[in-house]
Amino acid sequence: MKIIVPMAGRGSRLRPHTLTVPKPLIPIAGKPIVQRLVEDIAKVANETIEEIAFIIGDFGPEVEASLIKVAENLGAKGSIYSQTEPLGTAHAINCARESMSGRVIIAFADTLFRADFHLDTNADGVIWVKKVEDPSAFGVVKLDDYGFITDFVEKPKEYVSDLAIIGIYYFNSAEKLMAEIDYIIENNITDGGEYQLTTALENLRAKGAKFSLGKVDDWMDCGNKTATVETNSKILEYEKECMAKYPESAVIENCMIIPPCFIGENVKILNSKIGPNVSLGNNTVIINSNIDNSLIQENTIIDHGNLSNSMIGNSAKYFGVAREISLGDYSVLDFVSKD
Repeated sequence: MKIIVPMAGRGSRLRPHTLTVPKPLIPIAGKPIVQRLVEDIAKVANETIEEIAFIIGDFGPEVEASLIKVAENLGAKGSIYSQTEPLGTAHAINCARESMSGRVIIAFADTLFRADFHLDTNADGVIWVKKVEDPSAFGVVKLDDYGFITDFVEKPKEYVSDLAIIGIYYFNSAEKLMAEIDYIIENNITDGGEYQLTTALENLRAKGAKFSLGKVDDWMDCGNKTATVETNSKILEYEKECMAKYPESAVIENCMIIPPCFIGENVKILNSKIGPNVSLGNNTVIINSNIDNSLIQENTIIDHGNLSNSMIGNSAKYFGVAREISLGDYSVLDFVSKD
């Protein structure tokens, strides 16, 4: 089994946090999104993962090395491919064609999940979906009376289904999928100016391929600041037992910590109330503050903060009383009078 992870987009809706760090590498409860994604898949797939292929943009050698390490920590070979132009989901997968063989799971690195990961051996593939209120923003599927997919529709303008594809797919033959991707690229078949995976899926279905549904208990988006903070809170709740013990290097004095919280290495918290649902990255300092439902990254200083539903990046400095903020890496925000 192989895992293919397209992650070339930087995440414009999550700016300013993605101006310096690609969205899949934003930490959620202490781990980058993409690391959580592949670890979750490896944990529930009940298969030996031979290779994890990452399809990235121009993220630099340090990012590439960290991704290879993520794969190796799961006992898999790590491979790096580059997508230099944003030409669609099918085009992204095409960039990793050297790894597209045999049985594969394709997982787009902008979402986290809790799902039934049974791989239906009677089907040619499995598509994981979730009911949504606004299907027009997603690729959706239609079903027959037996639960097999009868149609794939990309971002329908009129209602056809409320079953949105969450971005995780299983194929028992990557070669068959690649044949359809080759066809749509060679014939310049686009939707919205891009080569879409749903087009290849619909072609496979029309030729007789059977796709079944994967059940999703929770689909956690990291598309913007509000969604990412909410996802951080959900992950903390799911993993609250693991988060109950804080590292010995943390200094916590005269504080109230309301779980669940993630506290990283060398964090210092003084005269503060933290939690519930707060993540504090390594080497962060919190003084005289009250913080809940927030995601704070590494090497950041917060003094006299009264924060909720907030997201603060790496190496930021915040002094003040604002209630809800989104502050990017290396920013400084000072509300404290210097009189």
